[in-house]
Amino acid sequence: MTTAKKLKDGRTNRSEPVEANIRIARRRWRLTATQASALQTLSSEFKLSISLGELSLLDGSWYITHAGLLRLADRRGCRGIQTRPLREFCDPAAHKWVFRAVVYRSKGSKGFVGYGDAEPSNVSPLVRGAEMRVAETRAVNRALRKAYGIGLCSVEELGWAPLPAKTRGQRDALPAPAPTPTNGQPRLRDRLCQLIRQHQLDPLLVKRFASDFCGTESLREASRDRVEAFINHLADWAARDRPGLLCQLTSYAQPATEVQP
Repeated sequence: MTTAKKLKDGRTNRSEPVEANIRIARRRWRLTATQASALQTLSSEFKLSISLGELSLLDGSWYITHAGLLRLADRRGCRGIQTRPLREFCDPAAHKWVFRAVVYRSKGSKGFVGYGDAEPSNVSPLVRGAEMRVAETRAVNRALRKAYGIGLCSVEELGWAPLPAKTRGQRDALPAPAPTPTNGQPRLRDRLCQLIRQHQLDPLLVKRFASDFCGTESLREASRDRVEAFINHLADWAARDRPGLLCQLTSYAQPATEVQP
């Protein structure tokens, strides 16, 4: 996101991050006037960034992400977040979890409470088996939204939506890895395929994410440096917050996210 400049009187020029968000959004989605207007408000008021994965457009509506909420809380000086499972409502054997989260905006704050639940029936198949973490994330998101007056629902709070028919079963979006070069260093495509298998990611969605990250129509057009930067970014995100990464990838499964010609 473009860094905001300081004006002579000390105020911050917010037009640059707003324009950057609008530019990225128009490249990724077909924006209506209403959606563009809402994006301008979100960009200027909360300083949320599309390029950093803090906002996503799903089914025509804007959604904030867990990453966006955490960065917003950090900018606003959040004092702390406490979470705990509500054991009386949890059933580990059935992968059913309910969490309570409390966000403390400042020293002496009584806290803003949020609850989140997750079970196999209300999470994406991509995060099946990680219901406990999803429940905690949802609880934190709801508490953060209350604490900072965010009217947008978060991506992680949504139940899963089926992928388009073309996407399901299309596991050959990336070619099979080529043999490892004789110098012992794996090729970039090999590394990417290994990450996809290791973290059980959808190849087609990863390919779309990669093209968007590199700013090209297709992954083949991206420079080696950009592809390597994407792979490093993907590996770090998958290791640090796989549920969040899966939610980000899911946003590329929506028909409305095709790049405008």
